[in-house]
Parts: sequence; structure tokens; C-alpha cells
Amino acid sequence: MSRQGFKRALVTGGAGFIGSHIAEKLLSIGMETVVIDDLSMGKAEYVPEGAGFYRGSILDGDVLKEALRGADVVFHNAARVSIRDSFEGVCQDAETNVMGTVRLLHACARAGVKKVVYASSMAVYGNDGNGVLKENGSPLAPLSPYGIGKLAGEQYGMQISEYYGFDFATLRYFNTFGTRQTFTPYVGVITIFITALLQGRRPVIFGSGAQTRDFIHVEDVAEANVRMMSSPVKRAVINVGAGQGTKVVDIARLLIERINKGIAPAYAEAPMGEPEDSVADVTAMREVLGFTPKTTLVDRVDSLIEWNRARLAENA
Repeated sequence: MSRQGFKRALVTGGAGFIGSHIAEKLLSIGMETVVIDDLSMGKAEYVPEGAGFYRGSILDGDVLKEALRGADVVFHNAARVSIRDSFEGVCQDAETNVMGTVRLLHACARAGVKKVVYASSMAVYGNDGNGVLKENGSPLAPLSPYGIGKLAGEQYGMQISEYYGFDFATLRYFNTFGTRQTFTPYVGVITIFITALLQGRRPVIFGSGAQTRDFIHVEDVAEANVRMMSSPVKRAVINVGAGQGTKVVDIARLLIERINKGIAPAYAEAPMGEPEDSVADVTAMREVLGFTPKTTLVDRVDSLIEWNRARLAENA
């Protein structure tokens, strides 16, 4: 795979769920890789062997400067990732996701970085009526402060990169699942459901459960990032999803069947900020990156359950 002359990569949030898989993928193709992470969500043990590690925040200019030394390409995944929590934590969300991104972009310009691959989110979209979201065509009308911050990061990235003359690509992640996802009550419905069922609790479905989500495995997300690095395209906005919708209630049923058939889901009022339906149009991912995800939840559900079982046992 062509790397467009890149030799050294920085992954922000590289001790976290998605960032650690990106770092691992980069190392597997022979890239010199360093990670910056404040460990607020990530874990030091998730930094892959062979990667350099800087513990610190993207808001810390000194740490950023050191981590960026010699970097050709940056994968920006550090963020506060929670739609629901972004309402109560709106100031912290904006500080990290907006100002952290701006500080990073400015530091990239000073460090001579050639390309930034930015982790955005399906949360930048609103409810467009048909649920299939297109990069050019679906309304950009975020329903949460988190979505607003991610969209701001996209727009800052486009302008700052053009001004300073480096390449900038946005990848809009859809619902990513896989190992190393930190459990919180707000992020990652699959991890939340698995955790509840393994603990003998009822998984809580917010709303009717008929809402659809597009689930993509974390290893496919990492592959999309590396392919974006290798692409000669200088500016891009690309959805990263499977292109297939699954109802939340069906996810609950699948996991109940695999873990604890005696438990029925509970239901609660739908929170603010979350779309009714969210499925990626993956035409651009296929055409620009030459990539269509092959991994499904059914393929990985048993190994994911066992990973979470081990996580809970370790923390017991």
C-alpha cells in the first residue's frame, strides 16, 4: 500500500478505543508511530508495542510540540465522545473537541505536517427523513453539542489546512464496535448492552428501539484511516460505516439470545440529541478508498462478548 511518502505518524487519542487500533494498523505496515493520550478514557496498556507514547492533553502546547516532532501525518482521534453527556458537559466538550482540534491544527502547521486525518462523526448530520446520510446532500444540522463541535472541527480543518498548505481529510465515523471500548453509560450501545447482560441486568432501550444504527467494526475503521492516508486526495469528507442499518431492538435481541435468554429489555424515554435513523451512504468510501467493510456484528459478537466478560472479571 502506497504511503504517499509518509514515514512517521502521530495518533491523538492513541491509547483509546479507535486510536489504539489505528496505531496498531500503522505499525503493521511499517510506519513509525507515536501516540498522545491523557488517559482520561484510554489505557496505557492499549498503546501497541513499538509505538512511542506521550501522556498528555492536546490542549498542552509543549506536549503537542514534542509529540509532533518529525511527524508527516496525524490521525486526530482525541475527543470527548458522548452525545448525551455533551449537554451537561458542553464547556468541556467544546474545550476539547473544538479548541483542542484548533490547537492541534495550528501545531501541525508549525511542525510541517503534510496531512491530517480527522475523526468526525455521524453526529454532524440531523434527521433528514430517509435515514441514509450522504456527505454531500444530507443536512448538516447537529442535534447535540457534540455534533456541533465535530462539525466545527471539520470546518476549522478545511480552512486552516488550506491556509497553511497541508492536506486534510474528514472521516465521519458511524457506530463503531469492537474490543477496547471503554464502558460508559453514554457511549457504545453494544458494549452497554453486553455489560448489562453479563451483570444480569436488563439492557435499557431508549425510545421504541425501532431506530436504526449503522454498526462498523473498529478494525474496518482503522483500515479506512490507513487507506485515507495513502490516498492522493488532498481534501475529502467520507462516511465510514457499513452502509447497512440495524434496529436497536434487534441488537438487544441478538445479545440476549447469546448471553442471557431469561432477560427482557427495559425501555426508557429517548434522550435529546440522538437521531431516529442513521445509516451511512458508503459510495465515497468505496470509490475514494477502494474499501467496503466485510466484518459484521454477527461475525464478531462471540469474541466481543468474551472480551467484555474478561474485562468485567478483571475489574471485579
